[in-house]
Amino acid sequence: MTEKLFELKPELDRALTEAAATSRALRASSEKSRNAVLVALEKKLSSESHSILKANAADLAALSREANAAFRDRLTLTPERLEGMRESLRQVIRLEDPLGEVVEAKRLENGLIAKRVRSPLGLILMIFESRPNVAIEAFSLALKSGNALVLRGGKESRETVTVLYRLIGESLSEAGLPPQVFFGMTDPDREMVRALLAEKDRIDVVVPRGGDGLIQFVVENARMPIIKNDRGMCHLYVHSDADLDRAVLILENAKVQRPGVCNSVETVIIHSAVLSSFVEKMGTNEGLRRVEFRADAKSYSSLDHAFPGRVREADVKDFDTEYLDLILNVKVVDSASQAMAHIETHGSKHSEAILTRDEKLARLFQSEVDAAAVYWNASTRFTDGFELGLGGELGISTQKLHVRGPVGLRELTSIRWIIDGQGQIR
Repeated sequence: MTEKLFELKPELDRALTEAAATSRALRASSEKSRNAVLVALEKKLSSESHSILKANAADLAALSREANAAFRDRLTLTPERLEGMRESLRQVIRLEDPLGEVVEAKRLENGLIAKRVRSPLGLILMIFESRPNVAIEAFSLALKSGNALVLRGGKESRETVTVLYRLIGESLSEAGLPPQVFFGMTDPDREMVRALLAEKDRIDVVVPRGGDGLIQFVVENARMPIIKNDRGMCHLYVHSDADLDRAVLILENAKVQRPGVCNSVETVIIHSAVLSSFVEKMGTNEGLRRVEFRADAKSYSSLDHAFPGRVREADVKDFDTEYLDLILNVKVVDSASQAMAHIETHGSKHSEAILTRDEKLARLFQSEVDAAAVYWNASTRFTDGFELGLGGELGISTQKLHVRGPVGLRELTSIRWIIDGQGQIR
């Protein structure tokens, strides 16, 4: 056996062993008992709101002054966002239990009854960065789908997630499920994450949710399967027949509402036939006037006239940059085919959108563009488990095996065979 290069600290090693062992009990637990945990947790988010917001204020106070506004926004909790976390829990509680769902059943010629049913993945390791609400979403979905969970948040949210981890443990105990099915890490030591990523015999799958650096670190070090949540290089294509007034509002929503999230648009592609008129309408939009633009040669003059002092020429690297900020690339094309070719080259297979009145073109775009979510006349901001009725998500998977798009309850299960016989032999 190859000697491990990195060893787990005793506390983490013990927690991992216990989580793996108790996941068996969780697989056999009732939906009622799992929902009871979530009901208790939803109440605690209300009764302990002061403690949560106080801890979050401490995290924000400790945040480096160099942190940009988008990063600070991702870290920030407010009473309204706490209520959103509670509503997410309520949604998950209402969702149908995926465990034991019969996907297919048939009786074979030899009399065997073969069924394909949903079962938990097992023990999930999730590594996330700044957004503390992810801890609640991840736990609720993992628990409801019968999975044990190890969570490791970024050091920036340490005080906030410490409180949330405590509330999760209390909720498990109060509902009668073993608290060992969950372990929340607050140790900032990155070598412990590297050691966890080698634990393929105890951890069934790892879900990284964060920036390029985190994703690359996990890809290079993980010895177990990965549900990959890659960067969001999202595009919005404005075709020549688009409703331009509606298009401006969609673009504002997709870029300005929350620029620091993965489903925000980083590049708008404009058909040359409507460049001048669309940019003119963009210039009257208050939200878009807060944006800085990286313009290609064809769009520079129009943008500079509409947004003086807020435009520079795009570099080659800009069209591959996920800004997560109020910065927007602009590309001009002469056809939908050119737009799709640009997306094929620069997209990250996350979320893409076309604005057009032509349904035939929209269906072609949705068929040919290779992304987890492809929109017609709508903002990319809807690529979100909560918005799509999943109660939340562990992330937005940009890979093609097992799951694409929001990772919800059913995506945290796999399908296996349950076969009943009466003594058959082959």
